Amino acid sequence: MKAITGLSALGLSAALLSAAAPAMALEVSEQATIKAPIEQVWKQIAPFCAIADWHPAVEGCTLRKTGGTEERDLALKGGGVIQERLMAVDAAKHRLLYTLLSGPLPVKNYSSTIQLSPVDASNTRIIWSSSFEANGAPDAEARKTIAGIYTSGFEGLRKRLDSVQ
Repeated sequence: MKAITGLSALGLSAALLSAAAPAMALEVSEQATIKAPIEQVWKQIAPFCAIADWHPAVEGCTLRKTGGTEERDLALKGGGVIQERLMAVDAAKHRLLYTLLSGPLPVKNYSSTIQLSPVDASNTRIIWSSSFEANGAPDAEARKTIAGIYTSGFEGLRKRLDSVQ
């Protein structure tokens, strides 16, 4: 049997290490400025099922309690359901954290934060960020999908706030 030497051994070692290493988490962070006071924006974000009122991809939302934790089923326009679990809401810091339980998105181990901060008395900065692993799609495609969800959400939120003012 021939011994593996030199670069071949190094290449084999690198391949084995990368196969054994956990997948690296991908991150996406998008931000926008909404022309509304922070409390008005928070009223749209904080209720866990309110996303159905402003996100253009969401047709409806069903809220349920599971073991004392809020979960939501988001019915998507065009079909499909996303299930998510609320992990934390901090009204004082205007921050909401949730995780993805299941759905058609090309991600797994997804956790997300929506964070609001005042720009001034009549404008609010919203940062929607997440950490996840790609699942069934290349990393770039998974990132693009999630970023698109966030930016279309910002547009829907703007339209919603314009209609309630």
